[in-house]
Amino acid sequence: MSSTSSAERPAPTALIIGASRGLGHAMAAELVRRGWNVTGTVRDTAARTPLHELADRSDGRVTIEHLDVNEPGHLPPLHERLAERDRLDLLFVNAGTAGHEPTPIGEVTTDAFVEVMTTNALGPLRAIEALEDLVSPTGLIGAMSSGQGSITNNTTAGRELYRGSKAALNMFLRSFAVRQAHTHPRRGFVLLAPGWIRTALGGPDAPFTVEESTPLLVDVLLSRLGTPGLAYLDRSGRTVPW
Repeated sequence: MSSTSSAERPAPTALIIGASRGLGHAMAAELVRRGWNVTGTVRDTAARTPLHELADRSDGRVTIEHLDVNEPGHLPPLHERLAERDRLDLLFVNAGTAGHEPTPIGEVTTDAFVEVMTTNALGPLRAIEALEDLVSPTGLIGAMSSGQGSITNNTTAGRELYRGSKAALNMFLRSFAVRQAHTHPRRGFVLLAPGWIRTALGGPDAPFTVEESTPLLVDVLLSRLGTPGLAYLDRSGRTVPW
């Protein structure tokens, strides 16, 4: 029998990028409820958010860091601070924007295109590339994608810039996972398609609530721990076609 009881084992540790409110905050809270320690990032250090309230009642199990994924200069100091803590079991990027939803792609301005693609695709992968060495070799790295990032399932058009940004996110994480297969063959990767959820991003007409969705999404994430390779999954753990 091991001399270390389960009660003495260190709690698993997660970093959620984009956890100030909405799904990111809810996922942080759910992980804490399941015994995890969580670091969540916020863009605005001056604003009080639901993540701050969670941290206040977490007995030190939630810490808050500053990161805007559109500001690459934020990453080196964040890495330096996180490197002094426990190795991460989970790195998940939730940050994203809807941006210019009804506009056909030919009418999107260059500035709008750069804004949405940077926030939804380049920024998340830049953060993952900068912080991946803090994740356990058997840990999990993931990002919040969307079913609308599926090229196969796009039979209705609409939200074209958003769709394209999530398809780009999917491609970039797939490329990263291929590269990682040579250096960290036991590491897992996941793109999560949560469905249409009633958040500030999803709007009031979405059919799913944050409260009912969060445990399902966390179940899918945790089911991928210890499983190498990349999966693109919906809220029920079903594979979404690329």
